[in-house]
Amino acid sequence: MKLSVEIDTPLVQRLIASQFPQWATLPISRVEPNGWDNRTFRLGADMSVRLPSAQGYAAQVEKEHRWLHTLAPHLPLAIPTPLELGVPDAGFPWGWCVNRWIEGQTVDLTDKDNLPEIALALADFLNALYRVPTADGPPAGEHNHFRGGPLVTYDDETRLAIAALDGTIDPVAATEMWDAALGSTWRSPPVWVHGDISASNMLVRDGRLVAVIDFGICGVGDPACDLVIAWTFFFGESREAFRDGLSLDEDTWARARGWALWKALITLAGAGGTNPAHAATAARVLDDLLFDET
Repeated sequence: MKLSVEIDTPLVQRLIASQFPQWATLPISRVEPNGWDNRTFRLGADMSVRLPSAQGYAAQVEKEHRWLHTLAPHLPLAIPTPLELGVPDAGFPWGWCVNRWIEGQTVDLTDKDNLPEIALALADFLNALYRVPTADGPPAGEHNHFRGGPLVTYDDETRLAIAALDGTIDPVAATEMWDAALGSTWRSPPVWVHGDISASNMLVRDGRLVAVIDFGICGVGDPACDLVIAWTFFFGESREAFRDGLSLDEDTWARARGWALWKALITLAGAGGTNPAHAATAARVLDDLLFDET
């Protein structure tokens, strides 16, 4: 569904004034950089407002509101705290939310001296997440793009991308890695997965990891999808620290490579001529995957 209203500060002001008038006089400012699935605005000093950017992301709002309070007490880092759940209004067709503001900056390579410690802190966070009871948790499915589900969901798409990139990548090596990923399944009880562990969803203060945000595609299933950051962001000592900090077997890491391979392949195949920056990042990830021995 295409929005007929722009997601901007005036819209957020109208929504707040209509549904939560106690905050109507607080300043509102757009948060940059913004996400793909949602648009985020700061409300006063202590709150944030998040609005889904398209119909396909609308269900994430209620899911986060339902589950973040359950997850938070078990986790060693901050995660978003839901405060209020808004309803469609002022021309905006979906639910939206107000959360507690978390102070911090998204992690980037300017934090490279601290990356091994950040990697260990993230591993500790994921270990704790995977121990949270999963009763009634949402299993992998369309609501979270099958994060935590079987990789075979993306088999056709991956093989088509490998064929399309023949001459750009080593198709034999890529196919072997993909087949190895498909060759195992998660045989333990399902665990909570974040689903989108990335640098943009990790907040740091003074070089320390303090929060993990954006649980919109969380679910219950196989944790392999959460390990992709080993190749998309970490490298060298930090990659080793991340891997060593997690209590996961070789088969899970093989599936993690599969998740990273799928995403890099479809990005490179789709963005090669239209988004050089995305294509370059995907090519670097593929190079790391196909030649990394860890």
